[in-house]
Amino acid sequence: MDIISGYIVRIISFFGDEASFSKTWANAFLVLLAALLLWLIIKGVLTVLDKKVVRLRLIQVRKELFVIVRKTAGLVLIWLVGVIWIQMFHLMVVEKMFHAVFIVLAASPVRSFLLIFLEYLEHHLATRTQTDIDNIVIDLFNKFSGAIVYATAAVLALDVLGVNVMPFIAGAGVMGVAVGFAAKDTLSNLIAGVLLIIDRPFEIGDRIEVWSAPAGSASWGDVIDIGLRATRIRTTDNIVVIIPNNEIMTRDIVNYTSINSSIRVRINIGIAYDADMAKAKSLILQAADSAGWISTEPAPKVVVRDFGESSVDLQLRVWIKDARKRMDTISYITDTVKTLFDQNGIEIPFPKRDITISDRQTPSAGKR
Repeated sequence: MDIISGYIVRIISFFGDEASFSKTWANAFLVLLAALLLWLIIKGVLTVLDKKVVRLRLIQVRKELFVIVRKTAGLVLIWLVGVIWIQMFHLMVVEKMFHAVFIVLAASPVRSFLLIFLEYLEHHLATRTQTDIDNIVIDLFNKFSGAIVYATAAVLALDVLGVNVMPFIAGAGVMGVAVGFAAKDTLSNLIAGVLLIIDRPFEIGDRIEVWSAPAGSASWGDVIDIGLRATRIRTTDNIVVIIPNNEIMTRDIVNYTSINSSIRVRINIGIAYDADMAKAKSLILQAADSAGWISTEPAPKVVVRDFGESSVDLQLRVWIKDARKRMDTISYITDTVKTLFDQNGIEIPFPKRDITISDRQTPSAGKR
């Protein structure tokens, strides 16, 4: 900082310390003109570099980086012009205020550069490691980078103004405790959101069970967003269900696509006791073979589950490559098996009741 101040004093001495009022304004105009000329030069150099970097495939630089550098250069030039003007016009009263405002304005390009840096780490570092800790840290920094940068800028600005920030920090701590008690549900959801990011029981795009879906609608859907407060799930009826993270952490999470998209589907089928069981099993397997999306390895399998009140309970077990076709598989197999059973005389039993009506005559009264 002392080196920069020395250069500024030299620049001011170049224009003359004891200049008249009109000459001071002329010198101030020359400083502004020099800053504008330097800005045009910097802008031209950055434009040329931007075009050349695009042609060099070995160097991968985000175009947004040049925008940030251009904005930073503009802010630095404005700061230099402001400092020189303050020294030339002896406006020491507004010097601290000017530096404080500049610190707050500089927070915006700093945050933009931090986001690009975090994205670079995510693509070139986090993807090469086997642990998920670095991914979690980068996600958290992405979500809280704005608050961290602007809070730091505010503290530095107050410090430049000579304001003692310790009472504000202590007051913020007390207020944080009070807000914590008042908004414990919200904080609970935020903590649960952080735990979801760390534990990762599901990812965006996974298909999970939705226990809070509206009555009569689909009970599972795809995760479309994992926020710090709530998770959004789009059901197969295209209904978006927003579930608080705290509620998710207290429930059993059924994830159909966590390991891979292949799942086993079980379809219950009942046949009459006097039906040909071997033929029924063959027809059920025939129905499974006719579905092209059902895997042949492991092969479909029919097992006897139980002896019911009026039926022998069979169960078809098949593997499908796409968990999202689970309901389609159940519907197709049920429909096809019904058709094949009807064509081959296999009875699908249903509850029956035998009702016997007896006519009892009332005996005649005896004679007196």
